Amino acid sequence: MTRPGSSSVGCPDFRETLRLPDRRSFVKAGVLGMAGLSLPELLRATARDNPAATTTDRSKHSVIILWMRGGPSHIDMWDPKPDAPVEYRGEFGSVESAVPGVRLTDLLPMSAKAMAQWSIVRSLHHHDAGHSTGDQLCFTGYNTGPMPDENSHPSCGSVVSKQLGHVNPKMPAYVMIPRSVPGTGSAYLGVAHKPFETNVDPATPGPFRVPNFQLPQGITYDRVGDRRVLLGDFDRLRRDVDRSGQMAASDTFQNRAWEILTSPAARDAFDLDREPMSIRERYGFAPGYDPKASNRCGCPAWSQRMLLARRLVEAGVRLVTVDLRWWDTHVKGFESLKDGFLGRWDLAYTALIEDLRQRGLLETTLVLAWGEFGRTPKVNNDAGRDHYPGVFSAALAGGGIVGGRVVGESDSKGAFPKTDPKSPQDVLKTVYHHLGVDTDINYLTASGRPHPVLSEGNRIDELY
Repeated sequence: MTRPGSSSVGCPDFRETLRLPDRRSFVKAGVLGMAGLSLPELLRATARDNPAATTTDRSKHSVIILWMRGGPSHIDMWDPKPDAPVEYRGEFGSVESAVPGVRLTDLLPMSAKAMAQWSIVRSLHHHDAGHSTGDQLCFTGYNTGPMPDENSHPSCGSVVSKQLGHVNPKMPAYVMIPRSVPGTGSAYLGVAHKPFETNVDPATPGPFRVPNFQLPQGITYDRVGDRRVLLGDFDRLRRDVDRSGQMAASDTFQNRAWEILTSPAARDAFDLDREPMSIRERYGFAPGYDPKASNRCGCPAWSQRMLLARRLVEAGVRLVTVDLRWWDTHVKGFESLKDGFLGRWDLAYTALIEDLRQRGLLETTLVLAWGEFGRTPKVNNDAGRDHYPGVFSAALAGGGIVGGRVVGESDSKGAFPKTDPKSPQDVLKTVYHHLGVDTDINYLTASGRPHPVLSEGNRIDELY
C-alpha cells in the first residue's frame, strides 16, 4: 500500500532540498539555530551534509520508459496461462523462449528469441484500477490527490531532472514523446523540471521537426541572440525587484529552454531524417502513416517514437518517456492484439534492445516497459479484458540487468501474485538506483511539508 501525501502543487523551484534529519542533525541544527541562522540557512546546511548519491560511474546512465498506457494484458503477452481454462487462457497459444522454461504468448516470437537480453517481473500489483490514478502511482510512487490528471507529487523524470541535472547541457534532462500523460508532471518541483515535449509525432509523414526549434521566417539565431543580450539587461532589473523567487525559477527554465533551442546538437538529435532508412525500417517504419486515420491504438507510431528515444539517450538525455498508448482492450481485445498491438510491439521492442546493444548503450541504458495495470484474468463478454491491478507484468532490459530472468510469478489463472510480490515503488527504486538518485532526500511541497522521493520500495535485486 502507498502512503497518501500532500496534494499541493506549484511550489517554486527555489525551495531547498533536504533529508529528514536524525538525532545528530537535530543537535547540530540546534547549535546552528543558536548561532542565529534562519530556517532556509538551516535547510541548506542539512542539504550540504547529506549530498545526493550521484557517483561518477552513473553519471552517464539513462532510462527509457516505454509507457504502455491503458494496461497491457499480462496473460496475453508476458505471462501466458496455457493450462488454465479457456475463459482465462484466452485465444492465444504460447511459445517457448530462448530461456528454457520461460514461455511468452505465441504472437511475440522475436521477443521470445531475444529473451536472453531482457527479463520479466510477473508479480507486480497495486490497488488502483483507474487510468490516471494508476499513471500517478507508477510515475511518482504515491497515490494521487483530488485531481487525477494533475501531479500531486513529482514524476520520476522530474526528480531525475532536479537531483541529477543534465548529462549534456545542450540537451533536456527529461523528455516526453510526444507529450505529457497524467503522472509525468513536476508538481512542487516547479516548471524548470517539467518534461520537454516534442508535441509532434515522429511517425507523421514528411520531415520530423520539433516545433520548439523553429524560428519565424527571416529570423536567424544570431539576430535573436543580439536581442537576447538587450532583454537580459531588462530581466536583471526585473529580478532585482523580485523577492518571491518565482522569477528566478522561471529564468532557470527559460535559460535551459534557450540553450536547447540554439543547440545544433539538440536539433540534430531530434532529427529522425538523419537516421538510415534501414534502421527506421528495422523498428517498423510505416511510410505514409497518417495518425488521424489510424485505429485507436495508434501503434504504427510506436516504432519511430522508440527510435527517437534511442537517439535522445545517445545524445545525453537522462530520462525519456515514450507514450505507447492505447492498450485499453475491453472490446475485441484479442482482435486488436493480434492485428495491431503485438506484432508491432514485438518488432519495435526487439529492435530497440538490439540497437542499444550494438551501439554500446545497453549497459548504461535501462529500458522499462510497463503500463498502469494489467487486465482481468477472466475474459469478458466482449472478447476483451478489463482493468486489473491485482497482478501484472513489466519487462526490463539493459542497465546492468541480467537478461533471461523471471521475477515472481502469478497464480494459475493470472489473478494474484503467487511468489515474490512486487510494487510500483520497487520498480521506481530500481530505476532510481540505476541513475544514482538518492530516494531518501526530501523536497518541500507548496505548503512547506517535506516529502521523500520515495517513502517505500526496494530495488529488485533478483534482476541483477
